[in-house]
Amino acid sequence: MVPANGEETVGKLLEKAKSLVDIDDARAPGTTESGEPVVDPMREMQSNAIKEQSAPWGHWGSNPKKYSTWTNHSNRLVPLYTFGYTLNDLREKGSMYGDPERLKKHFGRVDEKSLNPNANYHDQVDVYDLQMAAVKAGKRHVILMVFDGMDWPTTRAAALYHNQANRYDSGRGTGLLLQDYRGTKTDFTFLVTTPFASGAKLDVNSQTVTAPSKESTGGYSPDHGGRAPWHEQSRRDYVIGQDRLVPHTVADSAATASSLMSGVKTYNGSINVMPDGSHAIPIARKLQKEGFKVGTVTSVPVSHATPAASYANNVVRQDYQDISRDLVGLPSSSHRQDALPGLDLLIGGGWGEGTGADKSQGENFMAGNKYFHESDRDALKKKYKAGEPNSYVVVERTKGRPGADVLQEATQKAIQEDARLVGFFGTKGGHLPFQTADGNFNPTFDVKGTERYTHADVVENPTISDMTQSALEFLSAPQKDSDERSDFWLLVEAGDVDWANHANNLDSSIGAVFSGDKAFGTIVNWVEENDAWDDTAVFVTSDHGHFLVIENVEAIGKAAQKAAAANH
Repeated sequence: MVPANGEETVGKLLEKAKSLVDIDDARAPGTTESGEPVVDPMREMQSNAIKEQSAPWGHWGSNPKKYSTWTNHSNRLVPLYTFGYTLNDLREKGSMYGDPERLKKHFGRVDEKSLNPNANYHDQVDVYDLQMAAVKAGKRHVILMVFDGMDWPTTRAAALYHNQANRYDSGRGTGLLLQDYRGTKTDFTFLVTTPFASGAKLDVNSQTVTAPSKESTGGYSPDHGGRAPWHEQSRRDYVIGQDRLVPHTVADSAATASSLMSGVKTYNGSINVMPDGSHAIPIARKLQKEGFKVGTVTSVPVSHATPAASYANNVVRQDYQDISRDLVGLPSSSHRQDALPGLDLLIGGGWGEGTGADKSQGENFMAGNKYFHESDRDALKKKYKAGEPNSYVVVERTKGRPGADVLQEATQKAIQEDARLVGFFGTKGGHLPFQTADGNFNPTFDVKGTERYTHADVVENPTISDMTQSALEFLSAPQKDSDERSDFWLLVEAGDVDWANHANNLDSSIGAVFSGDKAFGTIVNWVEENDAWDDTAVFVTSDHGHFLVIENVEAIGKAAQKAAAANH
């Protein structure tokens, strides 16, 4: 969490970033092996904003005079789009923020600033309930897609660039496929993301909460945060938890993912562990017991908070190696004697990320890959080679081979052999290469520095769309002695939106939304090709917001116009 003196902290980040890369070089075209267009106005806008530390078109944080004063999360309301399933029952039930009993159930108290009888927004715990209700209603394919860190202004920025103009200032919006798709019944609302508490005292080695959070600090005040995302008061610090009178805690991705997939409010940093130390059971494990195949896809490390919460339990999100063990059914610090069954499919990043020490992972940390240790991957490979039941085909980034081909071959092999599937990819930092607004892989300067990719980084990694396609093919494949598609639950996380927003890089943020929207298109295409909307429910949302403020919406549209005119 960025401290109260956020401007000083961000300033130090900027100075550090400048010392790592020459800013003029970062702006120059043709500096990466993956190639750059002759004209890229959005990239130029981002570079200039960092160079000048101000931008007439917008800023990150509540201070319009400085481009970057906030690099962390916010409590903004975030969007929820549904497909194949409506929100009629949820609306009839009403918002939990208008119901004292439900507020007390999740927060242990009724916060008067949060209680709003007229609330038309809902909460992330409702997304869990919606998924369970969809299954109860007969849906056999349930897909949760999380654009990590994508709040309403982030979505609007991407739509502005795509539309090359400002076409909306409220509501669902238009321009992206996830906004415009009408091939089935669809719905839209917005959600509160606040956690139960900011943290808890814990012991990663014993996997215990040593000092439970006795009182919740979570909540949402519509008078301070806005009754809808487009009614926000962007000059106030309420949404970043710095309002002295109403200091509602800002969420992290662990607590929010636990809400989305287990239906609980817990402390920041928790992976499906309650404030009292008890375990919450995520929907994937519940549905797996009912015969569903379950899988997780992410563009960031496989054991990061959002994919972790799809299946694991851990008192702290940074215990990556143990979390990955939960995900693939190996004994872990939180399930020492009775290992979890493991996901049927896990595809994501983290490949190549080695380290010699990591205190946050406890005494059992092993030097090597911090996200998914080599010895654990070797254990899976040995089980597969020995022909053990429920073993995994394990595929990794392979030198000289296209990642999409490598993954697709492994997918078909796993289907044919009735095995499970693990795909492990990534570049420096553990994530997939970041796409920018124009579709290239050449991020420019931001508060974190500059990402650089080789041609191999781009080619040897599948895209999130490739990963999603493999997941859909694998999870839906009929069981033995059956011609019918399998029931399944799938998480798809476009995690690079969050990474770009943390870096205050709008060019990369727009590109990340576009790559995620393409993955949504992969989902839609699969459903349509299989005539499966009667059996499918798709929920598209975000886990939390950031603090992008767009002051001049026309500037983003004009940048796209210039790029289109110059490069066609």
